[in-house]
Amino acid sequence: MSDQRQRLLDVAQAEGRLTSVVGAVFDRYGAVWAGGAGDAPGIDGQYRIGSITKTLTAVLVMQARDAGQLDLSDRLGDHLGEVGYGEVTLRDALAHTSGMQSEPRGGWWERTRGADFAALTSANDGAGRVAGPGEWFHYSNLGYGLLGEVVARRAGVPWRRLVSERLLAPLGMRFTSYLPRPGAQPGWSVDHFTGIRVHEPLTDTGAMAPAGQLWSTLADMVTWGQVLGGARPDVLAAETLAEMRRPVTDDYGLGLMLGLHPGGRLVGHNGSMPGFLAALHVDPDSGIGAVALTNATTGINPRDLAVSLIEGDPDAAEERPAPWRPTLVLPTEVQGVPGVWFWGNTAYEVRWHNEGLELRHMARGGVVTDRFELVDGALVGVLGYHRGELLDVVRRPDGAISHLECATFVYTRTPYDPAVRIPGGHPR
Repeated sequence: MSDQRQRLLDVAQAEGRLTSVVGAVFDRYGAVWAGGAGDAPGIDGQYRIGSITKTLTAVLVMQARDAGQLDLSDRLGDHLGEVGYGEVTLRDALAHTSGMQSEPRGGWWERTRGADFAALTSANDGAGRVAGPGEWFHYSNLGYGLLGEVVARRAGVPWRRLVSERLLAPLGMRFTSYLPRPGAQPGWSVDHFTGIRVHEPLTDTGAMAPAGQLWSTLADMVTWGQVLGGARPDVLAAETLAEMRRPVTDDYGLGLMLGLHPGGRLVGHNGSMPGFLAALHVDPDSGIGAVALTNATTGINPRDLAVSLIEGDPDAAEERPAPWRPTLVLPTEVQGVPGVWFWGNTAYEVRWHNEGLELRHMARGGVVTDRFELVDGALVGVLGYHRGELLDVVRRPDGAISHLECATFVYTRTPYDPAVRIPGGHPR
């Protein structure tokens, strides 16, 4: 099973173009397996966990309810005064059934330094409502920003401190923090066509922090997964956790995503922030769960990876793909080439990947049909129908690319470009 799980990470790193990815499987007693691929740290390496933060905010709300500080039928305005969406109940905000807008107005909050609560509420007066209360599920990051302020006011301390005192310290989650610690993984975004990485911003999201601010590690996420699995009733009463797991909509409870896997039920959450993806899901009946963390804006479905780690990889005996390596410099010979090209009306994504130029058939799900590598300055086919053939990058006098040609196959920027002779070759 260890080899099966490791292959899943290897495939995710290679196909998702991830700088690093780590994963762990756990039960009620702790981690039973952990691994990594790419430039991966150990179990105490920090990643941003994005919306998994919402599960901590939801637990704080439920703890406050159990302590008699609030009721889930309370309106946001009962605790926050005259604010936009003040009529929304805490229950609807927890379950994303409030009908409020998904994101706060203003700059893209995940990439912009956050303002304080007064600025947040001033910019969001309730005019962005998309549905009536309880009409349907509509994910709202804004709702969790408001919920975080509710529990902070009930406790008389900032949300940041409340998380630390009520959850992180009692659970021994020493490597989970509001801001990244020294040595935390950097967030990366990868250019779709060239494979060149760029750093993503690492912002303090201010009043929106309860929706997605926290940084954590495999080890600490295993601990939090045990909480969601029911192994820590000292932190959250069993009956309260059962209430959170109860479906409000088909796949969401009170602060928890709900789902199924071949072995039974799942509860947990996914997370996404610029440069990071995360997922934590656990079977509440068996206590078995998994966590996956990576420092990439896109590339994988983190929930699917976490769930597959629980089950293992049925294709573990197959050859593992070569690890993805980020492009440092695009060779002169292929500058301007990566992008979308057409052979007749057939679209290909042309991508520079691991020191080679790949043609991916877009109508066939991006399958690689041909690959060319530089040999003495020429692009030579090493895979597919064009193996052994030369790919000629035909440039105009000003250096701009006119078209690509390999044998009688001509690839143009637009379908059947009248400025270039009709493509030849055989249908593929």
